[in-house]
Amino acid sequence: MAHEAAPDAGDSETRGSAAGAGRPVHGGLLDVLNVAAVVVDTDGRIAFWSPQATETFGYTAGEALGQYAARLLLSEDNRKRAVELFATVMGTGQSWAGVFPVRHRDGTTRLVEFRNVRLLDYLGDVYALGLAVDQTALDDVESRLALSEQLVSQAPVGFALLDTDLRYRLINPALERINGVPAAEHIGRRPRDIHPYDGVKTVESALRHVLATGTPLIDQYIVSRTRADPDHDHAWSVSYYRIQGPAGRVIGVASSVVDVTERHLASAEAERARRRLAVIADASARIGTTLGVERTARELAEVAVSDLADVTAVDVLDDVVSCRAHTRPPNEEGPEVFRALAVASAFPTDTTGAADPVGEAAAYSPHRLITQCVRTGLPILVAHCDEADLRRIARDPQAADTLARAGAHSYLAVPLIARGDILGAFDLLRIRNPHPFDADDVLLARELAARAAVAIDNACWHQNVRTAAETLQRSLLPPAPPQRPGLKIASLYRPAQAVNEVGGDWYDVIPLTGDKTALVIGDVMGNGIDAAATMGQLCTAARAYAALDLPPDEILHHLDQLTHGMEHYIATCLYATYDPHTGHCRVANAGHLPPVVVRAGHEPELLHLPAGAPLGVGGVGFHTVTVALRPGDRLLLYTDGLVETRDAPIDERLNLLLSVLRPTEALLDATCAQLVDAMRRPDEADDVALLLAEIRRL
Repeated sequence: MAHEAAPDAGDSETRGSAAGAGRPVHGGLLDVLNVAAVVVDTDGRIAFWSPQATETFGYTAGEALGQYAARLLLSEDNRKRAVELFATVMGTGQSWAGVFPVRHRDGTTRLVEFRNVRLLDYLGDVYALGLAVDQTALDDVESRLALSEQLVSQAPVGFALLDTDLRYRLINPALERINGVPAAEHIGRRPRDIHPYDGVKTVESALRHVLATGTPLIDQYIVSRTRADPDHDHAWSVSYYRIQGPAGRVIGVASSVVDVTERHLASAEAERARRRLAVIADASARIGTTLGVERTARELAEVAVSDLADVTAVDVLDDVVSCRAHTRPPNEEGPEVFRALAVASAFPTDTTGAADPVGEAAAYSPHRLITQCVRTGLPILVAHCDEADLRRIARDPQAADTLARAGAHSYLAVPLIARGDILGAFDLLRIRNPHPFDADDVLLARELAARAAVAIDNACWHQNVRTAAETLQRSLLPPAPPQRPGLKIASLYRPAQAVNEVGGDWYDVIPLTGDKTALVIGDVMGNGIDAAATMGQLCTAARAYAALDLPPDEILHHLDQLTHGMEHYIATCLYATYDPHTGHCRVANAGHLPPVVVRAGHEPELLHLPAGAPLGVGGVGFHTVTVALRPGDRLLLYTDGLVETRDAPIDERLNLLLSVLRPTEALLDATCAQLVDAMRRPDEADDVALLLAEIRRL
């Protein structure tokens, strides 16, 4: 019983130290093979029997110990051969290894792999040690090892095994080729000793995390260079997982590496195409939102920074900005006069100060790349800029040095072409973006430049037309209102902003007989040259009818008939006559906003007049109203551009006008300017005309 108790108690092995009592021993491969140990004395009796022997042969220690091994484990057919081998091992000391059929306790015969050796103890006694492994289990392990070796050595995937100190223990040929370092030079070294790129510290940190937690990291994306191809980036999909023995002993961490560069490049190209489409879509929404040349240039410069370039500039020929024909012969060798309209950067940088000052005209020498771009009408691409290139890009050597210090390394210029005419150039620089400009960037820059060029050309054309209309309109207005008996008169005309059309606002001061004065103000509905021309006709007609000394309502009646004959045009008009001898002001209105009277010592008030219909409607009568005015009173006539807005009711705006016009001692001209500044925003889209008359004693 004693022989049985000890082996049974040892069925699960434990460490010999007290501190480790009860903890399983990590046998590794021996545990996988389940190696059995049997010791036989010189008589052939079983003297020692391991727990693994019970698992291999089926007999407990109590059943085996003291029994003849040959009788217990072998059939009669195999005993003779076994005895001979036993005698050889015991007699000569030579070990024997091979496969032998063994009878299992359940009656079956199994093949067992044996290794027999002779043992000597300190008393000189001789024993035979048999180490046995079930051949089926051994074949399974050998098959696995062979398969693993073939998979590792022949797989196209890079594979490595690192120990718990992150030192290479094994790499396969694929990883050897990937890293460009022989396998022998890997062994015993860490990843940081093999890989030159900075991100290797992150890799080692990830490996330690996997070792500590046992949580694998799958399909981690790394872009780097290796010694096998140090000049090009490659993309790798790497996975890390902890390797443990059968009993849980941590052996190390394995990594697999797959080259996914083609997939990475395809994905990067798809992302690049998506971003290019986004830039074009953004440009469609942002470029050409107004008819301002400077605004359009600024929109082009801003839409290209970050995604396409780090710094951009838009330079337009000064002849284009000035609406002059550019007639320089194509073989001209002199400079070109440009006007820098916009500079933009993706981040704060001194290079913006190296560009030509925005808004100023400057002569660009013929050797500058931007000049050549405009002369040839072709893009200029400098993928990698050297010092000589920077001097042809910048306006002077100091600016070139600024670009060099900032790290400008790639340059692109594309012409601004609209309707076959070259308007200027769009130039781009890369500083932080490490990639040089390429052919795809040229296509995108040309697309953006083409859209902006059309908008700039439209803006220039519009500016030209607007300038002509404004010149015509100003030529028809009185240069300065004449000072009439009993009146002090000031006037102001302010056109709409440059991005909008000139309207048909006008005013006039007409001397009449008997020291009387006619004050006229009107607004032709519409804009542009046609509106200005119609305004001129009405202004001339009003002067002609005023010479007849007709009442204001009859004057408006004649103007209405005249306007009715003009196709597609109507106008509002207010006609007033003032007699300084009686102090009476007679007023008639044709659909115009009511004038404002500011009486000395009283709040401003709107004159209540019959509104009347605008000129050109026809068939509607007009009425004259007489108003008494005293010295010191002021009378304001104005067009709708002063009070009308898109976001406020007209009543609110008229009340605001009355509050701004409170009695004041300010000069008339100053009052007119204050009114316009207080009532209008800088971007108003309508003209405004004012007549302000103050009653004086004769």
